[in-house]
Amino acid sequence: MILQLKIIGFLLIFLAAIHIGFPKYFNWKIELKSMSLINQQMMTVHTFFIALVVFLIGLLCVTSATELVETNLGKKISLGLGVFWSIRLFFQLFVYSKKLWKGKNFETIMHILFTLFWIYMSAVFFSVFIN
Repeated sequence: MILQLKIIGFLLIFLAAIHIGFPKYFNWKIELKSMSLINQQMMTVHTFFIALVVFLIGLLCVTSATELVETNLGKKISLGLGVFWSIRLFFQLFVYSKKLWKGKNFETIMHILFTLFWIYMSAVFFSVFIN
């Protein structure tokens, strides 16, 4: 399980890093112009903090996998992370519109990969809690 947590950690650090490219990839310079200043800044600030939290969860998994597996506090943290990523999986499947990915090759592949990633993380964190 320690190896699984470290793999998750490195993947989360990578995921946090790719948030840097979101503004350019999603064309925020143009897309956000139609929004009020507060909404523009909320998109930017929230994206930064999401990336920061994802990075910190990844760092926790890489540096403290043993503690997550072997201590009561680690197991409770793992339960919380299992709940968090399960809710993220729910949103992936039932909140985001299928129109965002259906019929689009790259988007469909990303949808499937992230669905599998959320399942994988949920399962690992719940397994750490249970064992």
